[in-house]
Amino acid sequence: MHLCLFEDARVQHLRPLTETRPVYDLRLGLRTLLDTTVDAFPAQNLLLHSRPLVAPITAQTYDDEAIHVNALSHETDVLFVNGRFVATNGPAVEQIRAHAQANAKARTFTHDGTLVAAWVPRASARLPDNVLSTSPFSPAPFADLPTTSLDEATLIRQPWDLLTLLRPALRRDAAARSAPSTAPLSARPQASVHESVIGVHPDRISLGRGVTVCPGAILNAEAGPIVIDDEATIFEQAVIKGPCYVGPKTQIKVGANIEGAAFGYYCKVGGEVHDTIIHSLSNKAHPGFLGHSYLGRWCNLGADTNISNLKNNYGEISAYAPAEDAFVPTGRRFAGLLMGDHSKCAINTMFNTGTVVGTYCNLYGGDFPPQYLPPFSWGGPRAGFSTYRLSKALEVAEHVMNRRDRSLTDADRTLLSTLFEETAAEREAHH
Repeated sequence: MHLCLFEDARVQHLRPLTETRPVYDLRLGLRTLLDTTVDAFPAQNLLLHSRPLVAPITAQTYDDEAIHVNALSHETDVLFVNGRFVATNGPAVEQIRAHAQANAKARTFTHDGTLVAAWVPRASARLPDNVLSTSPFSPAPFADLPTTSLDEATLIRQPWDLLTLLRPALRRDAAARSAPSTAPLSARPQASVHESVIGVHPDRISLGRGVTVCPGAILNAEAGPIVIDDEATIFEQAVIKGPCYVGPKTQIKVGANIEGAAFGYYCKVGGEVHDTIIHSLSNKAHPGFLGHSYLGRWCNLGADTNISNLKNNYGEISAYAPAEDAFVPTGRRFAGLLMGDHSKCAINTMFNTGTVVGTYCNLYGGDFPPQYLPPFSWGGPRAGFSTYRLSKALEVAEHVMNRRDRSLTDADRTLLSTLFEETAAEREAHH
């Protein structure tokens, strides 16, 4: 069996987080949506459908002979799964998995009219050659198949859905790992933990290889598990309250206050951070508050940046949806900042509740910026906003990535140049 993750039309509603990546590359808990799906449906090979804009980046990210991008393998049985589907153990996953493992006849699985999965034996013989080259992925070739309607299935519809699911995902993903050691933290042989470190419920605390926990740190897993991955560092007097995930090489700075958060690979995190996902390779290294937010890759928040995540009247928060060109209700009382890749803000920046910042923005100055800034915005609320010159943005990105031994590839440049052109009208309308 081959597993194919696809992007449907709804993916545009997940901007700015999907402006530079396929939807299944979004982080949720310890894993991405892709990781969760692969774990739920073991397969011989992985096929990935992605939009033309991000297809070269997808191929670059998943550079593996066993992974094919926008190409259907010859004469193989394929389980197609929506990239927005959160494949947690439950009735939906069990129904889909049982049908595929039984080598049953072709069938689709839907929820509220949305295609969640399709099992297609000998897919290349049954489906048109271009089934993985259309964008967005079209359910039309599956229209004549029998359908099972799933009573419950979780699909990410808006970016803030990831925040709603964060704490349950952290608990679920931690439980899926091997059981943490019951030994005292300072006795864990694979990690360096100072004897003064306080561990509450150490049986719920997992430390990877090469982890360093410095004097006076507090790891409190009373409310949920804590997973600290390989080569991460927890500096002096930092407090981490579970559920929480600290990714490989990530640094939790001196005196940080962290709770209910997930940080991917090689982030630097300080100040107060609650109920937030930082995808990877981003910095919020200084004092300031970040709550109920999602940051992409290569973001940087200046010292004393603060995000409002609750309205003064405790009312429902609305956020701008670029795909709808309108503010829409989030259904949430708590919602902070959604920031696309490579965006940055200067010291003392303030963000209002439900602010959406597109890819490659560079913000500065006092007072609150608008609650929506399209990609490649430059400026501040007092100075006004203009277009961040593409050549300058790419030059800065190259410097930033080189600091972590990465380089800006031709695929990166092509994606960002195309995104720059495609969002020109948005900048004109909002600046």
